[in-house]
Parts: sequence; structure tokens; C-alpha cells
Amino acid sequence: MSQVRRLWPLLTATHRYDKSLSTRHRGSGTIIQAPILAYLIETANGRILYDVGCDYTKLADPQQRARWYDAESFPFGPPEMHEDQRLPAHFARLGLTPADIDLVFLGHLHFDHAGGLCEVCGAEVHVHADELAAARAQADVAYFADDFAGDYRWKVQRGEYELAPGVHAIASPGHTAGHMSLLIELPHGAPVILAGDAADLEENLRDEVAPGLCWQEREDLALASIRKLKRLAAETGAELWPNHDIGFWERLRRFPEFHS
Repeated sequence: MSQVRRLWPLLTATHRYDKSLSTRHRGSGTIIQAPILAYLIETANGRILYDVGCDYTKLADPQQRARWYDAESFPFGPPEMHEDQRLPAHFARLGLTPADIDLVFLGHLHFDHAGGLCEVCGAEVHVHADELAAARAQADVAYFADDFAGDYRWKVQRGEYELAPGVHAIASPGHTAGHMSLLIELPHGAPVILAGDAADLEENLRDEVAPGLCWQEREDLALASIRKLKRLAAETGAELWPNHDIGFWERLRRFPEFHS
């Protein structure tokens, strides 16, 4: 029986970039505005955070901003992140602090998903072994070594498993080596599958288009993960949530409202 009580999507930043970064081989020349999200899951036995957004200091401090978001790697500029979008600000609106987060589950370790680890450094951090290895090897420019170099409580995983009753880790590699999605069984509504960056946009799911960036150019692996998530959604009756789709995000309940 699921122990999930509530699910909050948290807007942690936004990022403008060329659509081809989200949809492989299509959309070049079209600039989109993408939300950078984290998700807070309250269960009967604790709180789980899926992804943590960017490191605010790397964006707010001019020297760090210039170092980490150089024009060659980020020709469309860095994300926009405000003080009130930081994780502690979201938690405070719920009467919580970072110490109230028991487990952080990282779908992958790119800067816009793992940078905010410094805000929740007391929690246990789950990540796939292949993902951590790829990140430490700097497999692509979206890994910022400083984001995951701290003294965190790593729990390195392999395969699929249950984080808590009603919260299931789903392997969905392709965008990155060890990308993971999350199936959440809500107490009242349909289950939700957080696709993570296995599917940035609804278009990725509808048309079965791989993300623009694929680990070692494994478009086949990314497409297999999209199809796997779609099958799982059909089998469980789950809603399948893309991760960087501004139109989709605008249809979700706005924080501090929640899904249950």
C-alpha cells in the first residue's frame, strides 16, 4: 500500500535555450523557455526530494557565473534563478527546513538537477552508479564537478527499487548513462511518472523524439526509455510528466498547492 501523501512540483529556475537541446534533430533556431523543477514527495515515513535544481551561488556570484556558465558552453546564457526559488525558500513556505528532507533522489547529475545539493547536504542522496561514474568522468559539459564533490551521504544504487511504499525508481538511461525516473502512487489521483530528462517536452513523448543530448550519442537507448515509460504509464494508468515543458508545468497545481 502506498505511503505517499502529497506531491509538490517546485519551480527552482527557468532557462532559455534552443529547442534542439530538448528535441534531437528538430527545433533548431526556436528558443524555448524551460522550467527547472524539483519535486517534493511527502510520505508517511518521511520526505523525498526528486532533483534539486541549480546551485544558486554559481548564478548569483558574477565570478562563479563567468566560470561555470562560459559563453562557449552556454551560448544561450545561464538559467535565471531568484532567491525565492531556492529550495530553503520553498521549504519555509511549508514550515519546513532542509533538515526535514530525509532522502534526495537524483534523476541525473547535470547542473540543473544536482547543483542544489548544497542546500540539502544532510539528506541521504540516491544516485545510479553509472550516473555517478559518468559525472565524475565529465562525460559532457552539463556536469559541474563542484556540484557533487561535497561530503554527501551517497547511497549509490543499481537497477530499479522501491524508495518507500508507493515510490519506485525506474531506470531510463539515454539522456545520461544512469538516468532514473520515478513512479509515484498518489493516495487519491492517478499515479504520476516523473520522466526527468528522459523526456523534456510533451513532444518527446508524443512523437517519441530523443532528447537533444544523448550519452555517447545513444539515441537508441533514449528512445527505448521513452517507450518504456509510455508502456509503464499505460499499464499503471499513470500520468507521464515531462520535465522542462513550460506549457505542461503551467497546467500543474501551483506551489504551495499539491497533488494527492
